[in-house]
Amino acid sequence: MPEEGVAGVMSSASMAPEREVREESFSRAPTARPIRVPSRHNRKLTSLVERMNADLELQQLWKCANVTAVERLGMTDHGPVHIRIVMNIALRLLRLLVEAEVECGIVRDYDMGTEDAEVVVALAAGLHDIGMSIHRSSHEQYSLILAAPKIRQLLIGIYEEPELTIVTSEALHAIISHRSDMRGLTAEAGCVKVADALDMAKGRSRIGFEAGKIDVHSLSAAAIDAVTISKGSVKPIHIAVAMNNSAGIFQLDELLKPKIQTSGIASHVEVTASIAGETERRLLPVYNI
Repeated sequence: MPEEGVAGVMSSASMAPEREVREESFSRAPTARPIRVPSRHNRKLTSLVERMNADLELQQLWKCANVTAVERLGMTDHGPVHIRIVMNIALRLLRLLVEAEVECGIVRDYDMGTEDAEVVVALAAGLHDIGMSIHRSSHEQYSLILAAPKIRQLLIGIYEEPELTIVTSEALHAIISHRSDMRGLTAEAGCVKVADALDMAKGRSRIGFEAGKIDVHSLSAAAIDAVTISKGSVKPIHIAVAMNNSAGIFQLDELLKPKIQTSGIASHVEVTASIAGETERRLLPVYNI
């Protein structure tokens, strides 16, 4: 069953984004809203997602990561909602690449299958930010520390050795590669990295702006209305960004572009941006220095 963004379009959430994040990430409920992804008869992926949805420790790590990000640092959501979105987008990107006969790293280097590449992507997407529960600085490295044993735990009975170690290593590579200055060496890692940057639609990334934080980051985030992912006419992946104000260019040029450039899949991705309507939306009535 499709979840946020996997069908192609990332648009505003039905409830206010800050309220959505708070209700899910800071509640005392034992579990977050379940992750749902289109498994396409990939039984390994289905089993993995079921285990993630039943893992209370993992879900609490997502919530703790959001306490650091939103409550303590005033950043955008890095919790359960972000994880669901990134996982769905990453799988969407991977499947577009596979459809275009772009070879996955685990297929090319270990003679495993596309279904295994999807497991790698889901693992990395689900665990890439859990290091935020420790600190924002160097959170990618902290994510590795927490993810290494958790991945093996999640994969018990799904993989045996040596495939268990291969999938674990590939997922850890994808996790560390979402760092802005680190180049991804596999299609799987590239998809997770780009998907992480694409969680920018208006209903998602404007928490700081709605909380009264006025800077180039919050203004540019509020300028993004929707992100559409589809099969490209020239390249396998076409990303269309709809903006209501040209301030959104900052999100694309300073945040999305560097991640695509170091993703390892840049040659397979095309990005277009447009401003809907005849006039730009006014984001601020007045700005005082």
